[in-house]
Amino acid sequence: METILIFLFSISFIVITSSKFKIHPFLSLILAAFLFGMLSGMPPEEIIENINSGFGGTIGSIGIIIVAGIIIGAFLENSGGAQVLANFVLKMVGAKRVHAVMGIMGWIVSIPVFADSGFVILSSLNRALTKKAGLSIVGTAIALSLGLIISHTLIPPTPGPIAAAGILGADLGRVMLIGICTSIFTLIIAIIFAKYIGKRIYVDPNISENEIQEQTPENNRQPSVIKSFLPILVPIILIILRSIADFPTHPFGETQLKNFISFIGNPVTALFIGIFIALFLPEKFDKKMLSTTGWVGSALKSASTIILITGAGGAFGKVLQTSDIASLFGDNIQGAGLLGLWFPFIIAAAIKTAQGSSTVAMITTASIITPLLSTLGFDTETLKAMAVIIIGAGSSVVSHANDSFFWVVTQMSGINLNQGYWSQTLGCAIVGFSSMIFLTILSLFL
Repeated sequence: METILIFLFSISFIVITSSKFKIHPFLSLILAAFLFGMLSGMPPEEIIENINSGFGGTIGSIGIIIVAGIIIGAFLENSGGAQVLANFVLKMVGAKRVHAVMGIMGWIVSIPVFADSGFVILSSLNRALTKKAGLSIVGTAIALSLGLIISHTLIPPTPGPIAAAGILGADLGRVMLIGICTSIFTLIIAIIFAKYIGKRIYVDPNISENEIQEQTPENNRQPSVIKSFLPILVPIILIILRSIADFPTHPFGETQLKNFISFIGNPVTALFIGIFIALFLPEKFDKKMLSTTGWVGSALKSASTIILITGAGGAFGKVLQTSDIASLFGDNIQGAGLLGLWFPFIIAAAIKTAQGSSTVAMITTASIITPLLSTLGFDTETLKAMAVIIIGAGSSVVSHANDSFFWVVTQMSGINLNQGYWSQTLGCAIVGFSSMIFLTILSLFL
């Protein structure tokens, strides 16, 4: 009981120091690792050893993957590829279905691009389409934001799901398959909610006819649709193929083909292939794009923070793993059925709601439940992959005033604080719980 209380105190320490006192999550997680180790009576040398091995092991397994994913996103964003994907969705779905268009746009763009950046990129297009259709900006902006959040929390190669998968040791291909299936169901619910809330709360897009006309011409210097899709699709397909090749039934046999697929489908190889494809996105390639002050340099600055937090989460998780916390929780949780399934969701939702960052919530929760996987019932490779998506679902609940994305959505759309709570905050809660309903049903068949 004493160890469980120390565990709960450590979690509270992370939440309070990062949310109330604004301490960087990296420091909060490392300090929590030291705190738990010392209070639980762990020898000082063992604490240091666990922190070092947990930090290094975690970064060693997923650091390069996170960097590669962010570089692909930088090239898509800066070359105009993200805008091309948005225009393609617009043509396919139709301008009259604005809520569906914006939701699908967000869902696609947020796979390689950060949700905040994706909203900024697509905001002016959203306002123009909304004005043309005579709709409330609340509904269309929320459709876009929820589409962005769904991919941001459920589909690799976004940093959060990749980090959680690395910490839990989950197969990335299976994570992608479960994440994509879950996200499609959740996106449908999100679009329905966006249309509903848009009818209940009206806010004028506040855009002139001249501005509308400015949104329609396409930039001839932007990459083609196919070129824009390839850096995203190729790595995903390769990683999923590798997972299929590793199935116990050996669908590709034990041949050189299987070995080749395993090599190019390794997440590191697949994402570097994606980077190579992304180099062809700009109309004219300039080697300065790869410099420390270019697109790659900016991407690495974004990646560094995520990698450090992920490593710190791995350090905290390693300290927990070497304690008897798993067996202690096992005595209380084992055999609890759905409680074990919902436990990671509740932890991730609590951390997200308290400190605002979905990525931090995913990394922290993954570190917490790593020693509890078998106890909670995630004892197969498929269920371990599902645990990653459950954590992602929890990390979307909820977006409010302590979340930077909340302010991006509301301020760029002219939505006031109260309207933001009824639309963005409530919408994120619906996204999280919809995902969990789908995953709960899916678990009955796995």
